[in-house]
Formats: sequence, structure tokens, C-alpha cells
Amino acid sequence: MRFAKQLVTVLAVALVGNQGVAAARGNPWLTLALGTATAVLAVLAYAWVVRRTERRAPVEVGRDGAAAAIGRGLLIGVAMCGAVILNIALLGHYEVDGWGSPTGAVGLLGFMAAAAVTEELLYRGVLFRVVEERTGTWVALLFTGAVFGASHLFNPDASPWGAVAISIEAGFMLAAAYAATRTLWVPIGLHFGWNFALGGVFGAEVSGGDTAKGLLDATFSGPTPITGGAFGPEGSLYAVAAGVVLTAVFLRLAHRRGHVVPRRRADRAAATLAP
Repeated sequence: MRFAKQLVTVLAVALVGNQGVAAARGNPWLTLALGTATAVLAVLAYAWVVRRTERRAPVEVGRDGAAAAIGRGLLIGVAMCGAVILNIALLGHYEVDGWGSPTGAVGLLGFMAAAAVTEELLYRGVLFRVVEERTGTWVALLFTGAVFGASHLFNPDASPWGAVAISIEAGFMLAAAYAATRTLWVPIGLHFGWNFALGGVFGAEVSGGDTAKGLLDATFSGPTPITGGAFGPEGSLYAVAAGVVLTAVFLRLAHRRGHVVPRRRADRAAATLAP
């Protein structure tokens, strides 16, 4: 019951907010304002519904240390994206043609903020947490990662391989980041850093989603396994490899900190079903 209440609450804010952001994409400053508002309201809604349904403080979105945690995630996401683009460029498959659209990048700040926050609250804050309680960390990571990848099949230039790549490099990695830190701020920062650097800075498509122009006007050419094709660099084997490495790092950290939840026995799992 609490799962449904949490999911519906966050999903309602996400749907309304993201529709507003999408409608305002022709106006970058309005997009920035609506995207930021959506992100803030989604966090507040999540915190409220967790307090109501679980009778506890929502420490995973607590204010203490939030800025530093977001900053760490942001740096990891930007560095990961930069490394992937650099490797593609070294093979001659990425070329900067000139400056893109600074105002487009401003709009992408709002668009990516809304997407990163609402998706992390839904997939890691609600879905991963609840599934982990019943099945343990490993099953929850695999299940929610697969669901996260499959959700990207609805994007305009989506492909089955793109969904698989997103599952591995993002779904698994972001769940592992939450498991390691037990805060949603790190995966939120990481998610936003990757998305904005990819589209807002390097001018690439993000998840085959018809991304607006960013700071750079760039061209990708060459084999799809390297560039990701129409889906964008998230379909590149370099992105998948980077995601696998970071997933392993986060899971090792989670294990060292004692944050890996073992698989529940049937009787204990049944007990958690009570509201």
C-alpha cells in the first residue's frame, strides 16, 4: 500500500511538471524555471509521502550534506561523460563544428534537472528501496535496472540495444550509487551531471530523445557500437564499459560499508508487506 501511495505521489508531480517543461521548451528561461520547480516539488512530495506512509524522517533526501553529495555525484557524472566523449573523439568519430546554442543549454539545465530528480525519486527512491526490502540488494539492482532501461524504449530514436545499454550503464550504476551512499543526492547529481554534460555541453543526443542544441555544435560519425548511432553515446560500448566500472566501484563500497542487503527469507519478506 505504501509503495502505491509513494509511486502515485511522485509520479503525479513528475507527469505534471515534465509536461509543463516539455510545453515550455521553446522558451529556455521558462524551461529552466519550470524544470527547477518540478525538481524541488518532487523532492518535497517524496519527503512528505515517506513521512506519511513510513512514519520516519526521509533521510535519503535530508538537507544535511545534500549539497556536497550532489556535488560529488555531479563530478562523477561529468567526468564519466567526458571520458566517453574523449575516447570516441580519439578514434575520430566526434568532431566539434563550432558553438551551438547557449540559450539551448540554459533550457537543458531545467529539462535535465526535472528528469534526473523525478527519475531518481521514482526508480531508486521508491522502486529500488521497496524491492530491496523484499528481495535484497542484488535482485533489486537487476530488476530496477532492467525496468529503467525498458522505460527508455518509448523515446523517439530508441532501440532494444539502447534499452539494454541504459540498464547496464545507468540503471545498475545509479542503484549501486544509492546502495553505497544510502542517499538519493549522489545518484541525482550523477544522473544530472551525465545528462547535462552529454546534451548541454557536448551537443549529443541523450537516450534517443531528440535533445535540444547544447553549448557545442558537434557531429558523430562512424560505427554505431562506438558512437551509439541515433540513440546517442549512451548506446556506445564505451558508455557501457564506464557504467560497469562505476557499478563495480559503488558495489564494492556498499559491501565495505555493510550496505548490501541480503536476500530475505520468505517469512521475513512476507512480514514487510504489511503497510
